[in-house]
Amino acid sequence: MVSGTAQIGAGEAWDVPGVLPVYGAPEGADALCVATAARARGGVVAHIARDGTRAAAMVQALRFFAPEIAVIDYPAWDCLPYDRVSPSAAVSSQRMATLAMLSAMAGKSDGAPLIVVTSINAATQRTAPKDAIENAAMALAPGASMSLDALSSYLAANGFDRASTVREPGEFAVRGGLVDIFPPGADEPVRLDFFGDTLESVRAFSAENQRTTRQLQHFDLAAASEILLTEDAIARFRRGFREAFGVAGDDPLYEAVSAGRAHAGAEHWLPLFYEKTNTLFDFLDGALVFTDHLADEAADARFASVRDHYEARAEDVERRTPKDSEFSAPAYRPLPPEALHLEEKEWTALLAETDLRPLSPFASPEGQRSFSFGAKLGRSFAAERSADKVNVFDAVAAHIRDLEMKGKNAVIACWSEGSADRMRTVLADHGVTSVSHAEDWAAARQARGPLTAVLGLEAGFETDAHAFISEQDILGDRLVRRGRKKRAENFLTEASSLSIGDLVVHVDHGVARYRGLKTLSVNDAPHDCLHLEYHGGDKLFLPVENIDLLSRFGSDDPHAQLDKLGGAAWQGRKAKMRARIKMLAEQLIGIAAKRAMKNAEVATPAAGAYDEFCARFPYAETEDQENAIADVIEDLAKGRPMDRLICGDVGFGKTEVALRAAFIMAMTGRQTAVVAPTTLLVRQHYKNFAERFRGLPVRIGQLSRMVGAKEASAVREGIADGGVDIVIGTHALLAKTIKFRDLGLMIVDEEQHFGVKHKERLKEFRADTHVLTLTATPIPRTLQLAMSGIRDLSLIATPP
Repeated sequence: MVSGTAQIGAGEAWDVPGVLPVYGAPEGADALCVATAARARGGVVAHIARDGTRAAAMVQALRFFAPEIAVIDYPAWDCLPYDRVSPSAAVSSQRMATLAMLSAMAGKSDGAPLIVVTSINAATQRTAPKDAIENAAMALAPGASMSLDALSSYLAANGFDRASTVREPGEFAVRGGLVDIFPPGADEPVRLDFFGDTLESVRAFSAENQRTTRQLQHFDLAAASEILLTEDAIARFRRGFREAFGVAGDDPLYEAVSAGRAHAGAEHWLPLFYEKTNTLFDFLDGALVFTDHLADEAADARFASVRDHYEARAEDVERRTPKDSEFSAPAYRPLPPEALHLEEKEWTALLAETDLRPLSPFASPEGQRSFSFGAKLGRSFAAERSADKVNVFDAVAAHIRDLEMKGKNAVIACWSEGSADRMRTVLADHGVTSVSHAEDWAAARQARGPLTAVLGLEAGFETDAHAFISEQDILGDRLVRRGRKKRAENFLTEASSLSIGDLVVHVDHGVARYRGLKTLSVNDAPHDCLHLEYHGGDKLFLPVENIDLLSRFGSDDPHAQLDKLGGAAWQGRKAKMRARIKMLAEQLIGIAAKRAMKNAEVATPAAGAYDEFCARFPYAETEDQENAIADVIEDLAKGRPMDRLICGDVGFGKTEVALRAAFIMAMTGRQTAVVAPTTLLVRQHYKNFAERFRGLPVRIGQLSRMVGAKEASAVREGIADGGVDIVIGTHALLAKTIKFRDLGLMIVDEEQHFGVKHKERLKEFRADTHVLTLTATPIPRTLQLAMSGIRDLSLIATPP
């Protein structure tokens, strides 16, 4: 296919020079395709990416290729299906802002283009109905009349959180006649200045310094949460909850919603708040919809994941009894998957009814509704990077000159302005002069000669007129990571991070209640102090510059006992805790000393087989992953029992570290046990291990309550006689009845979810067995052991 015209629909087309098949579907080529379609067609154009990472890359690329077109993101919830936590306020706000904008555009014929980028997870999830979102929308302008009480009630009912200082989307604050609101989807919060019930002015301001940035003539307000706690919604929830689950009893979710309060995770019961739900497709209303390459496979995986999470919750409910004291948290009563998510048949039917254009990596046969766009994969310089005597930038410069001979402009896509500046300097040193910078696609098309652009592409691509070379093609993926914000430290740094009534702990005076900021006159000069209230009404005024002496109290119990200012109780508790810590430290150091004196069989990777096993890993290892793997290999070769903690967020690659350790142990002829706290994790680990070890002479077993009696008996026998090399199971593996023939490595996943008895049993294994612990959220004691050096620690802080 070398046509210059690509069809969108009946009577519609746009001309693009050099339409070629796309091999590999780089996101830049897809973004160019979607941007061109939106520019030619007008109205709403949607792109459904296969995952959130791909969607984020598409948003960035679209803003380069179509800077004049509004691009909005419709994200999926940033929590697992059937979780006990709610999606973050930023995600909920962005979702509601997008739906409100699409609802407002419905029926308009002005032709203004709008691109909506979403993911499979978001597109397959049900939403609040259109009428609820439309009814929740509000437009305000100077001169409008509304009481502050009515506005506060509206904000609380529509998912806004009241705060002392507005910092994040979905928050509001009331101070006299001033109301600060951070509207969903807005870049800045707004400040409403009321005189009585009349709105006098609307100003945007900076969330960082709280200073006004500009005056506004009006602003539109949408709901900040998909759960709207109106009287009708609360009544529907109460009725629907009883119909779905029977008597509510003392269910905390039911009690909180009945009282009109937001409850953590309430969004996972979204259908109970409405008579019906909608989907994103109800808001697109005839829009042209592009789908990513491999979107169907991503949808199938999402449906399976939702079913797995639902079954895990349902199994938990079924096995509970009224006298069951093992569980401290209340039973989680899940709604069926079809109530919260689209079913596979429904998803297929919706796509069939949509003006759909699947983006394909290959030219499609005539008559099929797939779609490919004018690009092919660009050149990678991986060979030059790995060669000893070749300079990769010499190769890039030669390639740019070759492109110029062919009449093509080279565009080097860099991750940041700084890297673009460096790239121009380096290319100049290698003979490529007069490299200019393009801010957007319009500038790039008009320019002549090589260019740089801030455009984060994983891989480059070529059309007949331009060749995009990604910085990653040149330098490799380990050198061009996106910048990430550092996480806030776990102590108080400013008064605005406290709310009035919060419990705090003063390092010298103990537990107190924060009562706000107070300005005191000290030596005839005003001074800001934090007002702390102690037992008996005693007051302590702490200068704001000494806020580092405070830390948050570990409980939100409103009846928590406050310390007496100047009393001996707090000092006594500190002294007692020091004594306990000292005793515990002596025990732990003794255990560590004994462990260091024990010998363990040296395990080293077999060069050829180990390299082949590593090659099966389908992704590039992050630097942190490589460091963690190197640490584990070094521990296994030391000749003493390993006790290492691998700490990293979900999806950061801890399992790959465990897989390589298990392979090394299996090649030495010793057994490995992988212990996980839930049957869901066991199934996931078993699937991963079975896939990676397929074709290798390693037998893998699974042991949990979901395994049949016959298979479980065979696995136990294999553990005892050595027939099973790697066994994956729940705490059942820690039973006294399980006898290993030659256990060399114990891998513990999420140790904090195990009970006291199970942890004591794990201590026994640590005496003479290699132990590798994987966790995203280590308990304080485990983390302290690692930080103090008693247990070895490897951090995986970089996402793949």
